[in-house]
This record gives sequence, structure tokens and C-alpha cells, in this order.
Amino acid sequence: MIGVSIFLLALALLLFGYPVAFTFAGVGILFVTMFDDPASLAQIPYRIYALMGDNGDGTVLMAIPLFVFMGLILQRTGLAEQLLESMGSLFGAVRGGLAVSTVLVGALLAASTGVVGASVVAMGLISLPVMLKYGYDPKLAAGSICAAGTLGQLIPPSIVLIVLGDVLNVPVGDLFRAALVPGLVLVACYIVYILIYARLNPDATPLILDIDVDVNRTRQIANALKAILPPVALVLIVLGSIFTGIATPTESSALGCLGAVCLAILYRKFDFVMLWDSAHESVKITAMVFTVLLGASVFSMGFSYTGGEEEIEHLLMSIPGEKWGFLVFTMVLITVLGFFLDYIEISYIVLPLVYTVVEQLEINLVWFAILVAMNLQTSFLTPPFGFALFYLKGVAPEGLKTTDIYKGVLPFIAIQLLILTTMLCFPWVFGLTSEAVSLW
Repeated sequence: MIGVSIFLLALALLLFGYPVAFTFAGVGILFVTMFDDPASLAQIPYRIYALMGDNGDGTVLMAIPLFVFMGLILQRTGLAEQLLESMGSLFGAVRGGLAVSTVLVGALLAASTGVVGASVVAMGLISLPVMLKYGYDPKLAAGSICAAGTLGQLIPPSIVLIVLGDVLNVPVGDLFRAALVPGLVLVACYIVYILIYARLNPDATPLILDIDVDVNRTRQIANALKAILPPVALVLIVLGSIFTGIATPTESSALGCLGAVCLAILYRKFDFVMLWDSAHESVKITAMVFTVLLGASVFSMGFSYTGGEEEIEHLLMSIPGEKWGFLVFTMVLITVLGFFLDYIEISYIVLPLVYTVVEQLEINLVWFAILVAMNLQTSFLTPPFGFALFYLKGVAPEGLKTTDIYKGVLPFIAIQLLILTTMLCFPWVFGLTSEAVSLW
């Protein structure tokens, strides 16, 4: 049981607050030194070289810093503020319209920035005070902002999908295509829930515009289109180049960076200080992701050399129900780990352990990856360590309680789990069969 022990020790150290990357790397080196030939540690540089693409495959990971850079530039142009103001004016005469606007803006930000922290913070600073000012239920306001801010984990171009494509050896373009329908369905379900909640609780979702007051709807629509069309055009160019096969995800991410700079110039927000700050933050985020990746690589080496892979494979293959039993077990495991771990750790530690079993059971990798992506998105909302909850609490007014945030996200977590279950049982509804993916 040495292989299982290394995994449990790593999780225990993480719960004590030790840094993720160094915990995994240190535990891997420790177990190789104790239970295997220490000379095996000489393989670490070769594993890193292979990981970074000395064989030409690592170019997929280059899309991560580029998409992060694109998102940060757009976030610093005031894109979220313009979108929220325009959407709020359009849906102000609808009960629950501010919450609906928040979800729609979250979807647009997800497709244009993909940075969860930036999306939640931006909407928390702009939308939350307005909703609380007009008397919205704090739980609904907080829940809609957190849920909308995490849409960037599923809606392409998503950093999570790039990571999953690298770990599971699946073309990122296929994952982007497959995630589009589930992402839009999730947005629609959020909106339906908000409208139903507003209908049942009218006092908790007051109108911000009097329907009887004559307003210049033409000007409102024009202002909304002015704020929406530029980022939508950029998203269509980036995703369209991938879906049509004109460019790879890495090439399209570079195109997206150029487009983001052009939008910054268009919005008259471009300056070299903004460009430097965006580049500096991109380096920090990318360094965090890649450091975890390197630590996970060392850990997986120690796990493999001490016989852990064979133990886990035997355990997973012995689960009753074969393919369906394995899928249910894996989804439950990822959901539980999501309460404590980030998507990066889960992707680089857990998924390599189950990858061999997925292949042996002949499970469609695109379908499996989208299931995992939906599950990982839930991890951003689950108390007590959901990152979206911390992001919102950090910028929320003093009157908003932590319990309001926790209670507010519960219905949205239930919606995500419901869609995850539907995707698991009826994948063809979302076009997630291999035939549908190939036709796309």
C-alpha cells in the first residue's frame, strides 16, 4: 500500500496548508528515496523536458499564458463595467433583471477573459452594490455573482479545458467544441432559476426601472450593442479560427492577445503601464500553474515508481458496475476533492491516475473531459474553500455575511450537479457522443 500512502500523505499535508507544488514534489522525492532507487531521481529533468514540449507536444500549454494575458487586458479596459451597465439598463424593467444581467455578463466575460478571479471581483465591485442598493436578497445577489464568475471554467476558451486536453491527450479544439453546448445550457438554467425565484419572491427582486416610465429604448439598445459587439466579435474570431481549423488553440490565443490590445485602443484605455501590469500578472498566474505542473510531475513519478499506479488501477477496475460504476465513483471523488483542492491540483494529480482506466474501459475521452470540467467548475463554489467565495468576500460590502454567500451559491451548485448528472446519463442531449463530436 505504499502507492496509496503517498497519495494520502500529500492530501494530509495540503490540509495543513503547505504549498501545493512543493508538497507534491517533496512527497514524491521522499518516497522514491525511501522505497525505490534514489538514482531514479535523475529522471526528473527528462520528465520536465518532455512536459515542456521537447517532443513538440508541449505547445498546447503555450495557450495558457496567452489566454490569461488576453483576459487581463480585457479586464483592465473596463469591459465588465460597460457590459454590466448596458445589460442592467436593458433588463431593469424585468423582475430579477439585475441578476439575469450578471449571469449574461458572466458568460460574455467567460468567453472573452476566462479568468475566474477577475470576473468575480469585477462583478462583485460593480453589480453587488447596485443589487443590494435596490433591495435584492443578498443570498441571490452573492450566488448569482459567484456562479456567473465561474462560467469561465467551462465556456471556451477555458484554461481548465486546455489543462484537461494536455492531461488526457485530447485535442483542445475538440474540447472547446464539446463544451459550448453544456456551457450555454448552464447559463440558460441559471437564468430560468433566477426568473422563477423572482416570480416566487417579488420583494426580494424589485424592479430598478418603472415599466410605465417612457425610456429611450433605442438609445439603451444602441449603448448595449456598443458594449457587447466588440468582445463578442473577438470571441467569434478566436473560437471561429479554432472550430474551422484555420488555427490551433495556441495560434488563436496569440490572435486573441492582438485583438485584446486592439480593443484596448478602441476603448481608449491602452497605455504601456496597463500592458506591463497585464504581462506581469500573466507571468505570476502562469508561473503558479506551471510550478504545480512540475510538482505534480515529480509526484506522479514517485507514485509510479513505488507501485501506486498498479494499486489504483486494480482498485478502480474492481468497482462494481464497470464503466458506469467507475464514472460515478470518479465524479463523486472529484466533487469531494473540490471542497479542498483547486482545479489545477485535481487535474494534474487525480486525472493521470484514472487515465489508464478510462482508456481500458473505452470511455470517450471528450465526454469524460467535459464531465470533469463541469465537476471542476463546481469546486469553485463549494464551501468552505471555494475560491469564488473568497474572491467575492474580499470585495463585498461589510453588511454581506459569509453565510449569505454560502447559502446563495447552494442552488447554483445544485443546478450544476443536476446538469452534470444529465450529461453523465444522457450525453447525446449535449452532443457529447464521439459521433457528434466528429460531426462538429
